[in-house]
Amino acid sequence: MKQTISRLRESIGQYRFEIRHLTVLFVILIIFQIIISFVHKISLQKILVSTQEWYQQDSAERLANLTTTSLELLLESRSKNDQLKQHEVNKIIQDLNIILSQQYLQQNVHEICLLVKIDSVLHAIDDGHILYSYVFGESKRLPSPSREHDEAIRMYASMEKEFAAKEQIHTIVAEEQTFHIFVPFVPRGELAGAVYMRNKPDFSIITNEMISGYDETSITYSALILFGLLAMFYISSYTLKERNKAQELLFEEQKKHLAEQINIENEMLFTKRIYHTHHKAEKIMGFIKEDIRSMTTETIDVIKIRINKYANFIARVIYDMKWYNPPVQTIRSQIFNTNLNDVLRFLVDHVFKRLSLASDAITYKLELDDSIPISHINEFVVWEVFEPIVQNSIDHAENNIVTITIKTEFDIHTQQTRVIIMDNGNGVEPWLLERDSKGLKKIFLEHTSTKRIGGSQHSGYGCYIAYEIATQRCGWVLDAENLPDRGCKFTFIIPNT
Repeated sequence: MKQTISRLRESIGQYRFEIRHLTVLFVILIIFQIIISFVHKISLQKILVSTQEWYQQDSAERLANLTTTSLELLLESRSKNDQLKQHEVNKIIQDLNIILSQQYLQQNVHEICLLVKIDSVLHAIDDGHILYSYVFGESKRLPSPSREHDEAIRMYASMEKEFAAKEQIHTIVAEEQTFHIFVPFVPRGELAGAVYMRNKPDFSIITNEMISGYDETSITYSALILFGLLAMFYISSYTLKERNKAQELLFEEQKKHLAEQINIENEMLFTKRIYHTHHKAEKIMGFIKEDIRSMTTETIDVIKIRINKYANFIARVIYDMKWYNPPVQTIRSQIFNTNLNDVLRFLVDHVFKRLSLASDAITYKLELDDSIPISHINEFVVWEVFEPIVQNSIDHAENNIVTITIKTEFDIHTQQTRVIIMDNGNGVEPWLLERDSKGLKKIFLEHTSTKRIGGSQHSGYGCYIAYEIATQRCGWVLDAENLPDRGCKFTFIIPNT
């Protein structure tokens, strides 16, 4: 269970909710609430309208049926054969008028009459005198009614046969909820016609009150939700603001720490470079002292040129000690016209051949192409690039006799110069030729070497320095590989610029 909760927290924790996410969430919730309220209101209104329609028809039919029943009971209370006095007749007529007229007092009743058929002609009776004459006097000639009932007569004529056959209340619903109700008029058990009532009940006040009440409830509920969301939004915004502020402070602290770390690493790297070049300077200073001691009148001109180059290299070493990232114009410029062949010859003849370690075991083979173009790289920067690679072959020769071949060639099609430094030694261990996650071969990484003489912390720094200067400062390409038979090969690709 704890593992499941922990995994759930981790899966949720990987998502960061910003203000815009919460804003979208709140807007969606509000829109959904409005839609739900609108749909609920429409559904409620449909239910109310359906209920209203049913109740309107039912109440209208009940009123018409009650009126018809009252007429029938009143007329059945007297027989045609009874000899009635005038005041009794007047009382019956008055009761009939009351029954027929009092319905108009109802707000919804707009028309009422009795429809009868005399000699195949439909007549409408809406007066007590006429109705009394029709029932008790059996009058065949009826005066005109007090109101126009043409529409009622027309509708009753269209359904008379069906109405007479069923003897049931028939209701016709017209537009705007107007009910035309026909109730069978059956005095003394014989169908004599139909009592017609046009009723238009209006319950809109109740419906509107119910809808208004629902609107108020819905608005109140929506307002509460809205205020709740706004409160949540404010709290979330404040929380996110505090979090962002804390993150900003943390980022600033991390940025400061990272800058300090980079400066420390740069200083350490600079220190290592100074240490590396310090040994080279010591070695060259030894050559200078030796040349000065062996200088004669005959060799003074040659030794002077050589000492001048040594001194310039020492000056370059000192310059590198002053700058971690020297200006580009001190490395690459049109003012430099360096002959790569001459630099390689000088390194072999006046640097490597003078090393006591390599005097007998190491031999050099130069295959230099005189057609290679002039390079606009500082001569002593070129020296710093080639020297560590050749020195790497010397250091790994151990006590074996090794031949170091230095070759230059120019490809006229690609306009590229190739400088190849190879030997027939033991070669590079395969794992040093593997690439790291950035695609860089491990032999060109700092502190990567198979040489562990005396446990030096600065082993594996020469190839790294050569690769850094060649690729980052000179714009060259440097690669390393093992030869098929034996030994290794370093290839410099130099564009013609």
